[in-house]
Amino acid sequence: MQTATHTSVHHNPHIRSITLNHPWHWLSAGWADMCANPAVSYLYGGLFTAIGFGLFYGLDAVGMSYLILPLAFGFALIGPVAAVGLYETSRRHQDDCGTNLGDALVAIRRNPTQIALVGAFLLIAFLAWVRLAMLEFMLFFGSAPPSLDRLVDTILLSPQSLAFLLVGLVSGGVLALGVFAMTAIAVPMLLHRTDCDAMTAMLTSVDAVRRNWRPMMLWAGLISFFTLFGMALFFVGLIVTLPLIGHASWHAYRDLVE
Repeated sequence: MQTATHTSVHHNPHIRSITLNHPWHWLSAGWADMCANPAVSYLYGGLFTAIGFGLFYGLDAVGMSYLILPLAFGFALIGPVAAVGLYETSRRHQDDCGTNLGDALVAIRRNPTQIALVGAFLLIAFLAWVRLAMLEFMLFFGSAPPSLDRLVDTILLSPQSLAFLLVGLVSGGVLALGVFAMTAIAVPMLLHRTDCDAMTAMLTSVDAVRRNWRPMMLWAGLISFFTLFGMALFFVGLIVTLPLIGHASWHAYRDLVE
């Protein structure tokens, strides 16, 4: 009887109901984790800021600067796996364990196969995002995409701008919403419950978003805002905003799933 009960709980995690105040509490708790673990948090944020710089200059060097914006927007899609070390830092801090950058960088070892499966799903979604952006650029601006110095003018001030932005907003929004629903709490759950599988975690995430869609849409909006704000500061802002979102996402999982 005990085995049956354990199995039921494992496959059907209980989802708590939350309010619109919770996302703000998550940000507050995330900030507290950053202050308690500044070295890990800022070094982690700095690492991905450096990756952002590398992508920016690399795309410009090979004449593919038009992909800078799609890649910047698509960065949020792979964020749930990229932030696994921050979840681990918050988990260890919550359990009063010592934390260091090494623990954060090898956090995937707690549940490597299942976290990697979620990562593979996010990578496919990211590649689909980039491919979709390339097709939309070709559809509206032809086979000769704009150079870096004309990128903003082409996107915002050309005759095709309005249609391009509307199509991009709708198509990208649908993809991003689906990915968010499936991964909002999936990776923190896999990190915390090492006997959990990727499918269970993603279905639990969908259920949590469905049952609490108003506060979760607010949370999605806050994630988008802080991510874009960090990138708008030429990626330097990610040093702060990425660890803030990562730590806060751990507390989102802990509030949503018993």
